[in-house]
Amino acid sequence: MILTTTNSVDGKTIANYLGVVTGTTYVVNYGTKGMSFKDMFNSKKYYENYENGLEEAKEEAFQKLRENATNLSADAVVGISFDIEMMGANGVTMVSIVGTAVKFAYVKRNV
Repeated sequence: MILTTTNSVDGKTIANYLGVVTGTTYVVNYGTKGMSFKDMFNSKKYYENYENGLEEAKEEAFQKLRENATNLSADAVVGISFDIEMMGANGVTMVSIVGTAVKFAYVKRNV
């Protein structure tokens, strides 16, 4: 399946727009997950750990987006946008991906 931030795919003609699809996941304080007490005060390790957690959450959100598009029998998801939002002071971060599921027109070729 093709996933793109653009509104079209080179060499393909969109035949049907199947609808908006999403992939959303939540991250709960990945900054300190699996860290020793001493490492919690090492800002480099804290931010590396947080970045790795966000990367995992992003991949999970993309998997959900892909599954939702597959359920619609989509060939691609176009116009993808990505959002990361902090949800208050409790350490919860939401990762959300939104796009439009599409079906391509297929041209029958004579061989």
